[in-house]
Amino acid sequence: MMTQKLHYKTSILLFFAMGLFLTGVSPFAAEQKTAEPKAEKSKIENVKTDKQKEKEAKKEKTDKQKSKAVKLFNGKDLSEWQGLTDPNQWLPAKDVKLGEKDNKRFDIVPGAGIMVNGAEGKTCNLLSNYKHGDCRLHIEFNVPVGSNSGVYFQGLYEIQVLDSYKNTDMKYGDCGGVYARHKDDKDYEGHPPLANASKAPGEWQSFDVVFRAPRFNEKGEKTENAKFLKVVHNGVVVQKNVEVTGPTRASLNESNQTPEAPLGPLMLQGDHGPVAYRNIKLTPLELK
Repeated sequence: MMTQKLHYKTSILLFFAMGLFLTGVSPFAAEQKTAEPKAEKSKIENVKTDKQKEKEAKKEKTDKQKSKAVKLFNGKDLSEWQGLTDPNQWLPAKDVKLGEKDNKRFDIVPGAGIMVNGAEGKTCNLLSNYKHGDCRLHIEFNVPVGSNSGVYFQGLYEIQVLDSYKNTDMKYGDCGGVYARHKDDKDYEGHPPLANASKAPGEWQSFDVVFRAPRFNEKGEKTENAKFLKVVHNGVVVQKNVEVTGPTRASLNESNQTPEAPLGPLMLQGDHGPVAYRNIKLTPLELK
């Protein structure tokens, strides 16, 4: 009796296995199906982990760059700067406002926090003691009606500062432009801003610039030109991947024949009209 029951159970199992075989279904399919989602889930978790690692690495790099930022103005004095010529009338102040009697001038509020190019609004250009190569620069500026200045990287390559409020026909001489070079009484190679991002005179504005210095070989020969990889004016991109073949007009090269080099000072133009600057932060970079 027991033998018959065993034969009967064996026959049923064989019949069931035969059916699965003929239909192409593995008897372990159910187990495999439950295992696959686990493997897929593990794969997704690994991808998420990789993305998190990449995000953390970028944050770490950004934090390191921020820690290397050089504050070029302490807000109290001009010890980090020197005048290109005498007299040097740049001075610290608390703020500037459009002149009540003349909106082409500033009324200066005494104190600390900003630098302004003197009570008359016209003095020498200012050079940083710090010399930079590749860098990211944040700088804030303020000009009254019709005034003019400029930020010269390495003292040689100018991003123009100008009251360009509401201008519609933008040229290289407008705010955010890469100023032209000059030869034989002619300007050439200037780059107008891609958009007019200027605020009204008397309002504080900002530039955020990524600059790539020129490259030189062991003999001191230039192998690559300087580049403005990006210029952001008040949050708007106004220049992108602009190559500068040489020093722009009114640079240190023009005034005292300073040649192009791997390093150079930041220069603020002070002889073209009233201007104020603040929050000048330069972060050294190592660009390819």
